[in-house]
Amino acid sequence: MPLKSVVRELKELKDGIGSISRRGGDSRHWPCRSKSHVVPDLATTEPEVIEQSPWANLPPELLLDIIRRIEESETTWPARAAVIFCALVCRSWREITKEIVKTPEQCGRLTFPISLKQPGPRDSPIQCYIRRDRLTSTYLLYHALVPSEGENDKLLLAAKKVRKATCTDFVISLVANDFSRASNAYIGKLRSNFLGTKFTIYDSQPPCELGVQPFSRSTRRYHSKQISPKLPACNYSVGSITYELNVLRTRGPRRIHCIMHSIPVTAIQEGGTAPTPLSFANSVDELLPPMPGSKWTSSPSLPATPVLSPGAGEPLILRNKAPRWHEQLQCWCLNFKGRVTVASVKNFQLVAAVEQLHNVTPEEQEKSILQFGKIGTDIFTMDYRYPLSAFQAFAICLSSFDTKPACE
Repeated sequence: MPLKSVVRELKELKDGIGSISRRGGDSRHWPCRSKSHVVPDLATTEPEVIEQSPWANLPPELLLDIIRRIEESETTWPARAAVIFCALVCRSWREITKEIVKTPEQCGRLTFPISLKQPGPRDSPIQCYIRRDRLTSTYLLYHALVPSEGENDKLLLAAKKVRKATCTDFVISLVANDFSRASNAYIGKLRSNFLGTKFTIYDSQPPCELGVQPFSRSTRRYHSKQISPKLPACNYSVGSITYELNVLRTRGPRRIHCIMHSIPVTAIQEGGTAPTPLSFANSVDELLPPMPGSKWTSSPSLPATPVLSPGAGEPLILRNKAPRWHEQLQCWCLNFKGRVTVASVKNFQLVAAVEQLHNVTPEEQEKSILQFGKIGTDIFTMDYRYPLSAFQAFAICLSSFDTKPACE
C-alpha cells in the first residue's frame, strides 16, 4: 500500500473514532483545538473502539517500518500531522511512535507537546514568529519563518498578559483560548516586578533531575467540578531575567541578563548535555488530545517554589550581544541574518556569558542562543537553539513586551 494511502486511512480512522466518541459521550460542544499541534494532557481511559481497531494487529516489523517511513518523509507542518495520527491509532502504535520520534536536539523538529520543553537543535536554530494582539493582550507563537497568507501556521504556545497591582503576569498555555491555571493547557508563566526590570520564569513542572513531586496527589487527575478554576497549578522558578536600569537616560539598546537555573553552564561545554524532560510531570500520556466530553484538569498543589538542579554546578548565564553604532544609519546594528527588518528597542540577541574557567570554545561563545526582533506591525521573529527550549525562549521574549520606563 502506498505511503499516502496509509496516511489518508489513518486520518479517516481518527475522524471515525472522534465521531463514535461524540455520539457516546457528553453532547456539550467543546472548542476546537486543531489550531495547535501541541495538545494538552489527556484522560486516562481510552475507548475500547481504539484498541479493537484492525490496525492494532499489524506485525510489529511492518508497523515499525510504516511509522519510520512516515516520520522521515513528513518533516514539516502541516504534513507532519501524519505522525500525530499514527500515535492516535492505538496504544501499540503510540509506543512505537514515541520510540521513533527524536527530540528537537537530535532531529531539529517539533512533534509532540513535550518537544516544547526540550532543548532545541545545536546547529541550526528553530525559526518561529510571535504575533501580538493589543486588544486582547495575547501573544501567539507560531512555528514558521514568517506569517503565511492562509494563516495555516502551526500554533506552538500562547500567552496572555495579566496586569496586577504590583506586578504583571504572562500566563503561558498550549492553546489560544484557555489561560486558566487549573487547565491541562497551562505550562508556566512569566512574572515581572513593579518596575518591569526583573522577571521570573515559572515552569509548571520541576526540572527533570529532581524526579520528585512536591505534592503527593499531584499525579492524580480530577474532574473539573472538583477543583476551583482559581486554584493555580504548581510553579517552579527555573530562570530569572534582569534589565539594567538606564539612570542617565543614555541612548542605546536594553541590557539583558538571564540566569537559567535549570540549565547548567556545562551544557554548552564540549560533550555537555542539557536537561531533557521526556514527559510532563502530571501527564498520564501526553500524546493524545482529550476526547470530546472529557473534563480533566491539573490538581492543585503548592505555591511557587524556586528550585535549582541538584549537582549541576553553576547555572547558565545569558547576556545580550552588544550592537555597534552605525554612523551612516545613525542607529545601533546587529547581524540578524535577514530575520529582523524593523528597528526596535525590543530587538536582541542572547549569547552565553562565560569565563575562561568554563572551557567553552570561542565559537560557542559567539553563537546566538536566542534571537528576537521586529519584522512588522505586531509581528516578531523568534529563533532559538540549544540549550534553550521553546518554552524558555518564549518566556524570555515575552519579557521584552512589558513596559520598562526605567530601562529606556
